[in-house]
Amino acid sequence: MLRAHKHWLPVVLWMGFIFAMSTSLGEAEHTSRIIEPLLRWLLPHAAPETIAFAHFLVRKCGHFTEYAILALLVWRATGITRRPVNAAGWLRVAGIALLITAAYAATDEFHQCFVPDRTPSLGDVLIDSCGAFVALAVASSYRLRSPQATV
Repeated sequence: MLRAHKHWLPVVLWMGFIFAMSTSLGEAEHTSRIIEPLLRWLLPHAAPETIAFAHFLVRKCGHFTEYAILALLVWRATGITRRPVNAAGWLRVAGIALLITAAYAATDEFHQCFVPDRTPSLGDVLIDSCGAFVALAVASSYRLRSPQATV
């Protein structure tokens, strides 16, 4: 029982991070204070529109990455809890992890309905779910090719 809690704690902490980033802390105006100067330094001759578009892409990559990480944490916690013994079991765990992650992505966007200056987006749920799917596909492929590997 304690072992299962130990493996679910990173999931809960990462969900808390995502929740915090769904507040005004993660709005474009705040992230632009860090990302846009960095982009201007990397691309000194870029037009302002290019910098704005690159900022947009960095933010969307952030969505993709944070949900890829969440999916892997859920996959790990679920796999340890259920102890799959064959490929079908690991794929079932990956499916469960994808469902949990996609559901959290949807509730995260719903949460943004109540945050001033944040706008929920179905497109973000799709990006989040794609991040989760890609991470789980890579991890599952690795796990199924290397049966001795641990999650």
